[in-house]
Amino acid sequence: MQRWSRDQVLALAPDAPSRKAAQGVSAPGRWSSNGTTGLVVFGECRGSGSRPYLACVDLTEPAYRCSCPSRKFPCKHALGLLLLWSADGVPELAAAPQWVTEWMEGRAARAAKSTARLEAARAETRADATDGVSAGPTDDVPPDTEGSPAAGTAQPGRGGSGAGEAAPGVERAGGGGAGRAESVRHGRVAAGLGELERWLADQVRQGLAGAAEHDWEGLAKRLIDAQAPGVAGVVSRLARVRAEEGWPGRLLEEYALIDLLAVAYRRRAVLPGPLAETVLIRTGFPVTREEVLAGPVVRDHWDVLGRRDEQQDRLTARRVWLRGRRTGRPALILSFAPQGQALDASLVTGTTIDADLTYYPGAAPLRALVATRHAILTPPPPDTPTPDTTPSLRPTSRATALEATPSQAESSGDARLWAVPPGMAVDEALDEVARALAEDPWTESWPLVLAGAVPGRTEIGGLPWHPRSRDPWRLIAVSGGRPLTVAVEWTPQGLRPLTTWDDEGRAVILA
Repeated sequence: MQRWSRDQVLALAPDAPSRKAAQGVSAPGRWSSNGTTGLVVFGECRGSGSRPYLACVDLTEPAYRCSCPSRKFPCKHALGLLLLWSADGVPELAAAPQWVTEWMEGRAARAAKSTARLEAARAETRADATDGVSAGPTDDVPPDTEGSPAAGTAQPGRGGSGAGEAAPGVERAGGGGAGRAESVRHGRVAAGLGELERWLADQVRQGLAGAAEHDWEGLAKRLIDAQAPGVAGVVSRLARVRAEEGWPGRLLEEYALIDLLAVAYRRRAVLPGPLAETVLIRTGFPVTREEVLAGPVVRDHWDVLGRRDEQQDRLTARRVWLRGRRTGRPALILSFAPQGQALDASLVTGTTIDADLTYYPGAAPLRALVATRHAILTPPPPDTPTPDTTPSLRPTSRATALEATPSQAESSGDARLWAVPPGMAVDEALDEVARALAEDPWTESWPLVLAGAVPGRTEIGGLPWHPRSRDPWRLIAVSGGRPLTVAVEWTPQGLRPLTTWDDEGRAVILA
């Protein structure tokens, strides 16, 4: 297994105090014994009590276990053990102690049961789909198809009307009580978004200077009452836009996108099925985790490009960006936790995982779940011959991506080339973002890997940095004025740096 860098280990820490404490625990003298089998790292750390703490890390996930009473995850002992391992301070052993073996066997058994449940759910989904095709379409129509402006009646300047009935395969409401309850909700959402459209028209007519935070707070609460939490969340974030530099233009952009979503919901019957799914999800209609995991699987070697934690009300949201080496598909793994509690730390920035992903439905699928992990990936031995003919580092289209063979990086014996994900030119990156926006105009971010780019204080490859990401001194120092590969997050306001790779192929985390 490729050894992680110090940066990669410290990025797993749940907070700054844990990072500081882990560096003290990483001293070799603190460990009475330690070792690794290549797939798991384990050790006994001297603590304040008479018995040492037993710590181990399953490197294939990663997953952590420690006998200490800490509620942080991973704790300082697991992080210190990983720091010692990253510095080549843990010896290779043929076998692990029994307490480690029992823990690993228990994890394997639970993973096997989870995989069996997923396969059973997928088989049931395929059977239901076959039955649905045989039975033909249903005639259920929610009651918001007529009557109010938000339900489909034409309004001046709105360019026609749209029926409120669902596009085929979109409404997900079944018959009986569940279907009636869903129809009632659609009526409430339609009424709430109708009020929203009128409010936005008044705001533009009266001028943006009168926009006040209490107006947005009141509107967001009414949208929650109307069972449109997705739109309410967007409205509640407008106060932050008002505090930014150049806020009038940004606020008008946000108003336009919110209005577009309200109109799209009202006219969803005439939209293509995937776009109608996107509109429902962004409005606030949930898709369960079970539904997503039962969907089609995309297996690939996924590069973990970077992650970013953001505070949302009383929750912390973690966004982890992936990109497939063979398919070229991006993915966003999103997780939440109450403030002060541990977030999912199973995806290590700068690593590559062999895994099955299932995507949430939509016109430009991006958010996904890791359904199953397969064998751990290791660099090829240095004497592996490089093929005479190698494919492009990145497929030029989705069609060719699906038929692509392993990338040059995976075929080459150059460990550095293997560690660095395939990149793309700036014009290719812009084309990809343009396609995503054409399919889903509400896209707020998109992961990219730029190859051969020289970073500057305000831009990289001619693309501007996000206002909060200007002067990326660490990235500039790694570059030294030379082109390099950089993973970035595209946003409408500019790029945010995530990760770069040095001359040795080591990941340098920037976010």
